Amino acid sequence: MAFKLTPLPYADTALAPAISAATLSFHHGKHHQAYIDKTNAAIEGTDHATASLEDVIAAARGTNAGLFNNAAQSYNHGFYWHSMASETTAPSGELVAMIEAAYGSVDDLKVKLSEKGAGHFASGWVWLAEKDGKLSIEETHDGDTLADSAFNPLLVIDLWEHAYYLDHQNKRPSYLDAVINQKLDWAFASDNLARGTTWQYPG
Repeated sequence: MAFKLTPLPYADTALAPAISAATLSFHHGKHHQAYIDKTNAAIEGTDHATASLEDVIAAARGTNAGLFNNAAQSYNHGFYWHSMASETTAPSGELVAMIEAAYGSVDDLKVKLSEKGAGHFASGWVWLAEKDGKLSIEETHDGDTLADSAFNPLLVIDLWEHAYYLDHQNKRPSYLDAVINQKLDWAFASDNLARGTTWQYPG
């Protein structure tokens, strides 16, 4: 099947000023679309043509770098859009208890997320993930993903420079601070935790 660009779950102005409409339009409509198009071109007429995106990623890991990078980036971007909301809300229920057990408080977790993202060398992704009933902050480099890992990803933040340069120039910590404190969708994280399995790319 041909994969489709994941629609944004909000208007392109919804994340401003943390992420401007100009950045969101270009990042979603150009970068993410290009990854989708390249993935579709690579799987057309192959055994992967009817597979899920997650299965394509798993099959391509270590065997087809081009397909893996484009499929993984397609997944990561779809997950990233859903990791944010126009207005953040506080974590609740089981998620709060797990955050407090692992990091002491929600505020402490936010600090750790920001530090991990700011300290990540070059391009990649910083994730809040769950494994065996415990939370952890994970990072993947370049186009790597947790989609086919043993982790259940709950939230992700894009660390590639094109995600923030128009709005924050080279100040990645400024971007991270804005997203983590103003735009993370904790309800999405709770849904992923409750489901207990990796989020599936829609379509």
